[in-house]
Amino acid sequence: MRDRGQGPRLPIPDDVTGEEIDRSVRQELMSLPKTLATDVAKSLVMVARLLDEDPERAYGHARNALRLASRVAAVREAAGFAAYGVEKYSEALTEFRAARRMSGSVHLWPIMADCERGIGRPERALAMAGEPEVRQLDKAGQVEMRLVAAGARRDLGQAEAAVVTLQSPELASTAVHPWTPRLRYAYADALLAVGRSEEAREWFAKAADADHGGTTDAADRLAELDGVRFVDALDPDADEPEE
Repeated sequence: MRDRGQGPRLPIPDDVTGEEIDRSVRQELMSLPKTLATDVAKSLVMVARLLDEDPERAYGHARNALRLASRVAAVREAAGFAAYGVEKYSEALTEFRAARRMSGSVHLWPIMADCERGIGRPERALAMAGEPEVRQLDKAGQVEMRLVAAGARRDLGQAEAAVVTLQSPELASTAVHPWTPRLRYAYADALLAVGRSEEAREWFAKAADADHGGTTDAADRLAELDGVRFVDALDPDADEPEE
């Protein structure tokens, strides 16, 4: 008979030991009994592994970790990202707020603002973009906050304001950082939304040049603007090429 409040145990591969998690997270889990800490660590490893490829399963593992250790900030944060991955934005925001209260860190501020957008409160996301917490973010966090704010502007129908929001020293820089492709892509998309297609093409090209990891579909958007149409040769319904 299962203990009340405990969900079904999800299968975890034998190669997952729990040692794969960051040292800082392991230190947080040291407040738990050893066996429990190992179980929680394994669940957190599975969340990280599955978040992109199978968000529903990642969410299941996150919920298991949350049942076992809801007073650990890293667990609440992982639960937040898992909920965000399956578009449960209200739940994600609750978890992120809890993690922030426990840790005192501001690094979750941009994704908390994006959750506000997901809930349908872009005005709240914009208000958060002007809060003192933004100044405490590192450069990557500040860029992320700018992206969220621009998205909130577009949610509100303020397309021109979204373009202006994204104009920044980080956008103008020729240096390439992990966030560079997404910032250039967002700017290109914002330009396209206000009818500035030639400039949009230029910035989609810049995004594609910086996107070595394939984090955006900038190359496809660029090809689309250039009138290039890709046909799947294995698709029986694809149009035959013209003679």
